[in-house]
Amino acid sequence: MKLTDISRQLATAFAAVGVSGLVLVGCSNSSAPEATKEPVTEGTTAETAASDIDPDHTKIVIGTTEGDFADMVRNQVKSTLEAQGYEVELIAFTDYVRPNLALAEGDLDINIFQHKPYLDNFKKENNLDLVEAFQVPTAPLGIYSGKKTSLDAAFKGMSVSAPNDPSNFARALVMMNDLGWIKLKDNIDPLTASKADIADNSKYDIEIVELEAAQLPRARDEVDFAVINGNYATDSGIKLTEALFQEPSFAYVNWSAIKSADTGKKWVEDVTNAYNSEAFKKYAHETFPGYKYPKIWGTDHSAHMDTAAKTESADAPETTEAAAQ
Repeated sequence: MKLTDISRQLATAFAAVGVSGLVLVGCSNSSAPEATKEPVTEGTTAETAASDIDPDHTKIVIGTTEGDFADMVRNQVKSTLEAQGYEVELIAFTDYVRPNLALAEGDLDINIFQHKPYLDNFKKENNLDLVEAFQVPTAPLGIYSGKKTSLDAAFKGMSVSAPNDPSNFARALVMMNDLGWIKLKDNIDPLTASKADIADNSKYDIEIVELEAAQLPRARDEVDFAVINGNYATDSGIKLTEALFQEPSFAYVNWSAIKSADTGKKWVEDVTNAYNSEAFKKYAHETFPGYKYPKIWGTDHSAHMDTAAKTESADAPETTEAAAQ
């Protein structure tokens, strides 16, 4: 791949992804991005592998972006797989382009950093034979207080800030539609919704203030409500449990990705089981309150948000932190 192509993809990837996700969560920009290989724990070689692991694939190389996805491997998944007998190596990236290229080229066995719309678009543009495997906990897009601290305080002429990249702006519009603040046209693609798709904004006559996603937390006191990406909220010290509303869609919950040829292999099944184990669920609920959890878990996400918020409130002294952020 030409360096010019890589530069173009790096420039567009951040707009496309939104995670943590970073709806891809926890990743930082770098003019010369580097992947960090972490040492393999001694004593977990193929010779010590348990009899129930994949005999044809005793070492698993996992690629993630830095942040919570890497922490999930370091703090929970790696030890689970090593206890089973696998050798596990984590490679942490600082961009959204190379994890998929590295997976396709065989430098990784599996990566975890992206939502399905991004994966689908990336593999189509780059002709990669990749497929999603399982969902992972993801910091969701949410509506947070600005000058107003309750959704009940919505009023005609209010201002709402939203990320200005097309992918996340579409998500913000869908959230406002879900709340009844605006009405979108029928039969539109919610993944590509734009201002042109707003059928009616007369109920509240909202002034939508489009900002770079990273600026949204800092500009909360300039608008009535703010739509903020989960990763930028957490990076700014905003608890996800403070969200007044989170997107209900699972379309942007992040997925792991593997090569299509690896579908159905035992090592993939074992990694999947590690991420869906009761131990991992307990870890995720305790460590990432307010996150959007995999749909297959069948979890009442709002209940976990409420429980976490009540726990934090009970354990912490009274503060005006939320109003100050």
